[in-house]
Amino acid sequence: MLDGWFLWFILFWGAVLIGSFAIGGYFMFRKFLKSLPKKDGLSDLNWEEYYVDKTIHLWKDEDKALLNELTQPVPELFRPVAKQKIAGRIGQVLLEEKAKRLDMDHIIRGYILATPKRDHKFLRKKLDEMEIDVIPYEQYFEKSVR
Repeated sequence: MLDGWFLWFILFWGAVLIGSFAIGGYFMFRKFLKSLPKKDGLSDLNWEEYYVDKTIHLWKDEDKALLNELTQPVPELFRPVAKQKIAGRIGQVLLEEKAKRLDMDHIIRGYILATPKRDHKFLRKKLDEMEIDVIPYEQYFEKSVR
């Protein structure tokens, strides 16, 4: 029979495993939903990739450095996914405007539009640290995701 500390050890690890599976399943399900095709036949992931591929030639090293700087508050595990999503949105902004070059304004607008409102306080703080005025971008904070 299971008695004493061994019982608690088994119960603890059972709870840890169930919690880990639940967390992993949640993120896998979210990724699955993003990969489902929409009415136009392409998924959200396909569109992100499309926008990045169409505008990759416009990205310079300093633009990539700015994106890296802005995504510093994102946990390292999720940072590559966040960068891909944000770069896709920046690419969408560039294509919609038929821009010939990428500048800081496009990066900040794309970042704002790609991130949920709950993340905007971190972006505002980061822009303040970088001494970038957020007033020209207030309208985009209102339009952002979720």
